[in-house]
Amino acid sequence: MIVLNGGSSSGKSGISRCLKAILPRPWINLGVDDLIDRLPPSLTDSGSGVAFGQQGEVVLGAGWREVETAWTTGVAAMARAGARIIIDDVFLGGRTDQERLRAHLDGLEVLWVGVHCDPEIAAARETARGDRVPGMAAGQAEVVHKGVVYDVEVDTTHTESLHCARTIAQHVD
Repeated sequence: MIVLNGGSSSGKSGISRCLKAILPRPWINLGVDDLIDRLPPSLTDSGSGVAFGQQGEVVLGAGWREVETAWTTGVAAMARAGARIIIDDVFLGGRTDQERLRAHLDGLEVLWVGVHCDPEIAAARETARGDRVPGMAAGQAEVVHKGVVYDVEVDTTHTESLHCARTIAQHVD
């Protein structure tokens, strides 16, 4: 299992696509955005799940933790059944979020990857994408890495996704 952690618009999705193309065996990528996209309106409109503020802040309610736990348990079960999985995540709580995920992945071989990007570059990417709340990328760029321990770290500020993926692939069996 490979866990990519970085702020919004840091380049995790691009790295994930490149990893799937260059790794010799098949890998599946699953991201926190996949989970958010599949939430029912009751968890996106009520404040009990996930909500996005005007300045790009992300507010997580009690309903979010319940769904996130079920999702993570399912992803771990897929890995235990033999699937090679790349998780694209955003540790809003830094070390606390890593430890929560680590507990679900207990017993699995995991490569923890920090995906860094200069906040200004990430913000420019965010604007170009047009599908994010302005301020999210800059607000997350550094906080997601606080206290997190990585096996590999890459920086997409001036490095292409393929080069970052090749760096990561050197650590995958």
